[in-house]
Amino acid sequence: MGESLLTALALVLIVEGLLPFASPVQWRRVFEELLKMQDGQIRFVGLISIVCGLLMLAFLAR
Repeated sequence: MGESLLTALALVLIVEGLLPFASPVQWRRVFEELLKMQDGQIRFVGLISIVCGLLMLAFLAR
């Protein structure tokens, strides 16, 4: 399980690094927009991300 967790973390880091590497200007704009959002809106985005991740894991576990 530890190896799988590290693999998942590595993939997250790769995906998270794609936008700032490919388009730093767009990445900066995304963060500027995030700063304008209220806490509740950011939490909602986080919740949607968690739910999507759980659904993907459930689908892949079949």
